[in-house]
Amino acid sequence: MAKVFYTERDIDDLHEKGVASLDLHDNVVLTDLARDRAARLGIRLRRLQPPEEPQAPEPCGVDVRSIHSSIKAIVVARLGDGVDGPPLDAVIEKVLAGLGVA
Repeated sequence: MAKVFYTERDIDDLHEKGVASLDLHDNVVLTDLARDRAARLGIRLRRLQPPEEPQAPEPCGVDVRSIHSSIKAIVVARLGDGVDGPPLDAVIEKVLAGLGVA
């Protein structure tokens, strides 16, 4: 996740918008001047844990070949035999791996 930086001017802008508190975590960086300005303006700084990155699900113990074959059959039935072959297999494998099934 990208870091968010707040400067003194950002704190002024937040204050003008009526923001009374700012949540801080590992992905939020305040300059020293921003921290001082927040204190002077009465903006409360709350320290939180960073949002967690989504994780791939655990393998579910299913037959991956069966899933692969089923998906392939559905795609070929919908799009025709012209889509069958190694590229389709590679796409299905990549999707299954991304889901943590392969």
